[in-house]
Amino acid sequence: MSAFENFIHFLQAGMDRPGNFETFHICCLAVTLIASIVLAWRFHDASDKTIRRIIFIFWITLVVLEVYKQLVFSLSVSDNIATWDYQWYTFPFQFCSSPLYAMPFIIFLKDGKIRNAFISFFATFSFFAGLAVMLYPNDVFINMIGINLQTMIHHGTQVALGVLLVAHNRKRMNKRYFVGSLVVFYIFAAIAMILNEIVHNHLVQTGSNDAFNMFYISPYHDCTLPVLANIYKMVPYPVFLIIYLIGFAVVSLIIFGLEKLFVRIICGKNK
Repeated sequence: MSAFENFIHFLQAGMDRPGNFETFHICCLAVTLIASIVLAWRFHDASDKTIRRIIFIFWITLVVLEVYKQLVFSLSVSDNIATWDYQWYTFPFQFCSSPLYAMPFIIFLKDGKIRNAFISFFATFSFFAGLAVMLYPNDVFINMIGINLQTMIHHGTQVALGVLLVAHNRKRMNKRYFVGSLVVFYIFAAIAMILNEIVHNHLVQTGSNDAFNMFYISPYHDCTLPVLANIYKMVPYPVFLIIYLIGFAVVSLIIFGLEKLFVRIICGKNK
């Protein structure tokens, strides 16, 4: 193996697979909670320039960790022989991967409707997705320590930055603010549907059995998300897709309402 392959193989170091609410999981929850509180308390009134810098640092960190994830999942070693085979199911365009693409809009765009839409998306949809995984990681944990750390950092960042963006943009939280997040979500979902078609056809033509199911809305593979997995099996695909798109919107609207209520309780109506 080359020096690079040896390095990647080293990064595949194993561990016992953590369980829900065992020591590893609880420690990650604690770090996320502390980070969320500190960021919101310290930077809720920070300048826009400071917020952009904070998000930029987290974005670079998540991108580096995502590159690591793609590499370690693509390399297998047997008898000191390295084999590279891309695992299409790890392609970084899942619902929880969307912050990788939303964050640059928050970092680099001038303040305005488009940037506000991505901020709102991160504070609602991304926050909810990150929180769901942090509270119930279930099958995201594997027996590789690096990947377990990567997934907890990734989803913990969604929670912590979501809290920060809510605190920093508390005066902007209105109906129009939330509608912007819906537009971003539906654009991402549309991209996922297009990718599902293109890559599925490519894999079929190449004779590959790899699964490709971005946002878990492919008509060619079962949805494995809690609750939605059962709905996928019970109804025709178009009905499932409508339920998926409306369901996530409703849940995020509830999250938005709770965030507004929390801001009102903590900060008061006029702060």
